[in-house]
Amino acid sequence: MERILIIDDDAALCELVGEYLQPLGFAVEAVHRGDTGVERALSAEHDLILLDVMLPGQNGFEVLRQIRESSKIPVLMLTARGDDVDRIVGLEIGADDYLPKPFNPRELAARVRAILRRSNARDDAEAATTLVVGDVEMELGTRLVRRAGKIVELTAVEFEVLEKLLRAAGRITTREELSRDVLGRSPSPFDRSIDMHISNLRKKLGHQIGAAERIKTVRGVGYIYAQPGLTKGA
Repeated sequence: MERILIIDDDAALCELVGEYLQPLGFAVEAVHRGDTGVERALSAEHDLILLDVMLPGQNGFEVLRQIRESSKIPVLMLTARGDDVDRIVGLEIGADDYLPKPFNPRELAARVRAILRRSNARDDAEAATTLVVGDVEMELGTRLVRRAGKIVELTAVEFEVLEKLLRAAGRITTREELSRDVLGRSPSPFDRSIDMHISNLRKKLGHQIGAAERIKTVRGVGYIYAQPGLTKGA
């Protein structure tokens, strides 16, 4: 049974989420303060965190910053509907995805399942597979990424986005593909999730490979990882 921690000061909402997710096979624990939430999030007892922005003790952004200092646990931010700033900030700090309130429980379950699918260990056939493109090396089994030999810390979503870009190096990967295959949904006109994950990858990997732009935006279409060569090995 996969374990979910919800950090939200709305006790009634937490109860409703638990009542909906538990019959689907999830164990749900709720805490209602940011400072308590950090402690529980870092306990290594959960598979995913649902994190509200507005919290007593510490706000959700500060909670997320502290989590990301030492943990890659998937985090789904719960944001106010229409508040694009909260969504962008959460993704920049390292949230895997966001869901605006109020939300449909079925949509919540779909997002949770999509994130957990990405985070689950790969099968043995892929465990020894390594992708190498230019100065970036990605180990699929261990989910380690190195640039020029140095480990780069990525969130689960950033890892999946980068994998798709590396596999298609030198060719366009569309925003539609990235959103569908990584986030598990088609992009809406105002959904900037993929754009923010790309921005984070550029910051972590460096904007350039020599004189070339590492991840080039093809306006209105998608992205190209600049290095054309792709090597697979064990």
